[in-house]
Amino acid sequence: MIVDPALADGSTLAGDPLLVGDAALAGGSALAGAPAPGEPGSSQPPPNPVVDVFVEVSPSTVQAGYLVGIKASCRDNSIPAIVVSDAFGRVQVQPQRGLLTASPMVRERTRPGNYRVKLECRDGETASTMLQVVKAVKPSRGPATGFGGGAGGFTGGLLLPGGIALTIAGLVVAVVALRRPRTVRGSNRG
Repeated sequence: MIVDPALADGSTLAGDPLLVGDAALAGGSALAGAPAPGEPGSSQPPPNPVVDVFVEVSPSTVQAGYLVGIKASCRDNSIPAIVVSDAFGRVQVQPQRGLLTASPMVRERTRPGNYRVKLECRDGETASTMLQVVKAVKPSRGPATGFGGGAGGFTGGLLLPGGIALTIAGLVVAVVALRRPRTVRGSNRG
């Protein structure tokens, strides 16, 4: 900052527009002698940092009957808050690692659609997000490509019993072969 020797005698800045602009850029407190807000000796409290109030649902798309994870934040995360949704009802989120968490189950009878999930903090703050509930999808069978057992039909039902029958037959042949008397070729008994 430029120091004007004319100010050394205690005169004001009102007469010099350039110095008035510099004082405005500096916050006006350095030249006026008053401490800036938040500095020691200031009568004004420092500004509060912005605290995010939010709610998140994971996964954001789910089938009825499955669990969802809720992660939320209020101004004070040391006390529980409430999360409400038509998909799972009213749930209390508990403090955990600096956030509020819960894991409710989406009701079995919940119809497919988008549902609002609303956080209600103790201090009156709210936040919301959306949860999409989808219809349960029955997995399809794989393509009928051969002897993989996935084709169904007649051969699929015989796979296990046929394997057991072959194993038993193999054991019987082995026992019979071991019990037969052996003859040595090339030797005459006589």
